[in-house]
Amino acid sequence: MDLPDFGIPPQLARRMSMAEQHEYLRTRLTRRRTLVTAGAVAGGLLTGCSESGTTTTKPSPSATNSPTTKVPGSVVTPFGRHLAFGADPKTQMRISWQVPAAVKKPYVRIGTRPEELSRKIEAEVRDLHTPELQGVRPAFEQYYVHAALVGLRPGTTYYYGVGHDGFDPAAPDHRSTISSFRTAPATPKTFVFTAFGDQGVGKDAAANDHVLLRQDPAFHLHAGDICYANVNGRGKESDSYDPGQWDLFLKQTETVARSVPWMVTTGNHDMEAWYSPDGYGGQSARFSLPDNGFDPRCAPGVYAFTYGNVGVVALDANDVSYEIPANLGYTDGRQTKWLDEKLRELRSSPAIDFIVVFFHHCAYSTSTHASDGGVRAEWLPLFARHEVDLVINGHNHVYERTDAIKNGEVGKRVPIGESTDPTRDGIVYVTAGGGGKDLYGFPVGADESYEGHVRERESVTTFQWTRSRLAKTETVEWSRVRYRGFSFLSVEAESGATPRLKVSALAQSGERIDHFEVRRGA
Repeated sequence: MDLPDFGIPPQLARRMSMAEQHEYLRTRLTRRRTLVTAGAVAGGLLTGCSESGTTTTKPSPSATNSPTTKVPGSVVTPFGRHLAFGADPKTQMRISWQVPAAVKKPYVRIGTRPEELSRKIEAEVRDLHTPELQGVRPAFEQYYVHAALVGLRPGTTYYYGVGHDGFDPAAPDHRSTISSFRTAPATPKTFVFTAFGDQGVGKDAAANDHVLLRQDPAFHLHAGDICYANVNGRGKESDSYDPGQWDLFLKQTETVARSVPWMVTTGNHDMEAWYSPDGYGGQSARFSLPDNGFDPRCAPGVYAFTYGNVGVVALDANDVSYEIPANLGYTDGRQTKWLDEKLRELRSSPAIDFIVVFFHHCAYSTSTHASDGGVRAEWLPLFARHEVDLVINGHNHVYERTDAIKNGEVGKRVPIGESTDPTRDGIVYVTAGGGGKDLYGFPVGADESYEGHVRERESVTTFQWTRSRLAKTETVEWSRVRYRGFSFLSVEAESGATPRLKVSALAQSGERIDHFEVRRGA
């Protein structure tokens, strides 16, 4: 299929980094204007990251003007509400949403009862402008709104409504828009979280959301490739791109994300070079994620938080990917250094029993994209050193689960229903890429094998991506469970005298296709 001309000749784009493509396009555009509001730029939220960690784009003079309301606020209805934790899930929550036109004085009303939303918190508008491409798409204006809630009480249910001048969620006509969330408990209790990657927009993506919501998760991890507005996902200016897909995605996801913190990280389809040198300006406009140690200007999908007895770390694998190198090395090693420090901090905490790491590109998979040698080289030594308990990836649109892997080999076979100890056996890696986008398959001869349909196979011939972008063949014995269907991960974390992670994979029908346990020192 021929792609439209996006301004950079394909033969040139192949040799350019994401930052170089951004600069090329920026200087070629005939329509010049700022891409974001002054407030977002001043806060360092929609800018690239240079080697020194300073911003590499600056607002134009027009950025000093805030968006002007062109339609009455009374006819502008918020949509696409999505939550995210702040740095401390016990006391902080971020509420984000979208409006179809510029509004004045946006805010959140909040209270512990739906009829008493007495507390009012100001919100920030981030105006995201997508330039016109003649003959391809018109200019696109999107308005994302964010409010940071702090000083909340642990283990408490809060009700909230979002509004602006002319639209009050507490008014009788708008009370149906009120939703709720619950902060993390002060002390660890049993809870469930869910995870998948590669969702997109469509009936299968929406169906997964509905099944997921029935698990009553405390939060959800989205391992990148969020909505596929960037169709090709190569991190190139020549990638087909439709910003309107984000409107559809946020409307679709609101059924869950308005009450379940939706914790995202970046995949290759989330690099959108129209907005910033690293391609993440759009990501920073739409989501408000924890800011707890790593510079969000450099990588908005890199952060950590603790919920109960579990420490969760989100990473941006575009920084280390050999397969799709548009952003390879863009943090100049700072993300990996931060990861080492963060894992050491989490592992030394007596309050944390388990560490879960999630990111997009696969460390171990036999499906279409297979395994990324860059991920293995940069991060797996750190996972082993700090005894990470579970790694969750997307990228390959299947469910695949490994045995416990130690030193690159099977440390212990972990059949369905069995348990593993990371301190002794190694780490289990899960590819949970069946979030809703078109499905992939497995290598010839590698049959599906899942709960109720086990097909034992000693080895699978697959490959890993090398630094030279060559596919190096490897025959592996670690592929334990394989399922080609829409699915997601559901993890129950138990604390107390015998803490454990009870990990299950559920098909879109709700049927379980895999389960195993992680116990430390068992």
